Amino acid sequence: MKYIVQLSRIFTGILFIISGFIKLNDPLGFSYKLEEYFGADVLNLEFLIPYALGISVIVVVFEVVLGVFLLIGYKPKFTVWSLLLMIVFFSFLTFYSAYFDKVKDCGCFGDALKLTPWESFTKDIVLLVLILILFAGVKHIKPIFSKLPTTVIALVAFISSLWFGYHVLMHLPSIDFRAYAIGKNLPEEMAVPEDAQKPILEYTWTFNVNGEEEEFVTNGSYPSVDGDYVGVETKTIDEGYVPAIQDFSIESDEEDLTTYFMEKEKLIMITMYNVMKGEAEGMRKLKSFSDEAIKNGYTVIGLSSSGPEDKAQIKSDYNLNFDIYLCDEKVVKTIVRANPGVIVLNKGTVTQKAHWNDLEDITL
Repeated sequence: MKYIVQLSRIFTGILFIISGFIKLNDPLGFSYKLEEYFGADVLNLEFLIPYALGISVIVVVFEVVLGVFLLIGYKPKFTVWSLLLMIVFFSFLTFYSAYFDKVKDCGCFGDALKLTPWESFTKDIVLLVLILILFAGVKHIKPIFSKLPTTVIALVAFISSLWFGYHVLMHLPSIDFRAYAIGKNLPEEMAVPEDAQKPILEYTWTFNVNGEEEEFVTNGSYPSVDGDYVGVETKTIDEGYVPAIQDFSIESDEEDLTTYFMEKEKLIMITMYNVMKGEAEGMRKLKSFSDEAIKNGYTVIGLSSSGPEDKAQIKSDYNLNFDIYLCDEKVVKTIVRANPGVIVLNKGTVTQKAHWNDLEDITL
């Protein structure tokens, strides 16, 4: 039992640290995932949405710290109880999400590793078993150092996690796992190869045959049935090839301008998923920044999901001299983890990115 507990301790501790650190690297992204869970379509806890960012920071810091606590043997009973409560909560979330097909990606490993809801639930069940082993053998979890060094390491882990979370919120994630990272070419990330695997769909057709409803399953073809058609349900068996970027577009009121702007050699996109929620200090910086960029030959545009009236209002309030085009809110949030944020492209390839706090770091 002793050796099983130690193996469970090492595996669980490392996994919690890795999972927590990946999310701590991008707490804003994890908060967006929590907003999905809190929404009316999932848990119907919309009153928690305004607090999603704070909750995300607390959860991921706690996740990293508990992993460290477990490895060094700091307060074993508190640590194991906390791990148990956390994994029970996450197991419920992932099961609910998988069973009712509500959230396609749990966000357990941020953008570094995408898991389906059932994969996430399976991972949580494995962790639950390991933590139950730790719970049963908690007496075998001993500190690996004396009391003072153990306490110091625990405190340093807590403070370091808080600092790192604050740092990336005030700047950008230290490691960018998204398809909009520096060096990525957006048109290439959106492209679907000609030989790409096609999605596999299953169709369940319902017909009224001799007064009774009967179902017929096909791979898409209309079944030859002597009866009255009632309806059809479609199930995705295999999604096939899915491009890294799916919903990115730059649209005016009249047309889609994505291709036009992706061909520009010197393009700056200022992202504001909601112009009315932009950080006031950041919005004030945009005027001088965009003026300087235009002076240096850049094409400057804004991307936002906000409506025409809000866009016009914000342009007037801050005397902005660039047009703001329509883009899906979730996409804008993904491009740059800041509101506002800046991304620089050369013929569709990302060359620079910055949080509004770091506009002076953009080389024009």
